Amino acid sequence: MFDPVPAARPTGGLAVRCSRVLLSPWSRFSLLVVVLLAAASTMLLFEPQRLLAAGWPPQLTGGAAAMLFGLAYGVCTVAFVPRPLLNIAAGALFGAQAGLAAALAGTVLGAGISFMLGRVLGQDALRTLLRGRWLKAADGLLSRHGFRSMLALRLFPGVPFAAANYCAATSRMGYPPFLLATGLGSIPNTAAYVIAGSEAASPTSPAFLAAMGFIVLTGIGGALVAWRKRHRLGAG
Repeated sequence: MFDPVPAARPTGGLAVRCSRVLLSPWSRFSLLVVVLLAAASTMLLFEPQRLLAAGWPPQLTGGAAAMLFGLAYGVCTVAFVPRPLLNIAAGALFGAQAGLAAALAGTVLGAGISFMLGRVLGQDALRTLLRGRWLKAADGLLSRHGFRSMLALRLFPGVPFAAANYCAATSRMGYPPFLLATGLGSIPNTAAYVIAGSEAASPTSPAFLAAMGFIVLTGIGGALVAWRKRHRLGAG
């Protein structure tokens, strides 16, 4: 007598499925890879290392120029431009004090951007890969002792800057301790390169020799520590 009422079809089924695919962990990770590749390609085209040869634009001077350099520094670190090169440029362009302030600000900015990108776009996908003993140990240290572990990584000269950023983003480490540890732990090595850049015109000055001595000694120390750890792991 009464025709059965057909079951209501879910609206927007295709849109929901597409959004799930686009927001899936591996889709977001793919977007992260695309963003980083695009940033690296852009830096290769613009060649920021030309600052060392051509100098800073003459119309940009004072604190505004140092602030702009800090912003550019942060973007360049996300695009994998080597920080020692940027630190030397900061010292050569702005001197020891202003150069150090600009370099540290850029370091924290670049680390923060990388951490945010890794946390939003890559954490869910990368955490599924944490099966190895080393990766699980690093994740545990950063998740439980974030500030202390990140401070040690920043002080250790052999750990790549970008690798530490994305490793921390994959862990459950908080944002404030990551930034604070980055700022404090980056001071010694950054200051050495900035001073070397500011005194590059006087290679026999005590400041330049002290800075270069610090860089060489910390580099040798980092290489020895890395070699010993690798030797112990290989023997085990």
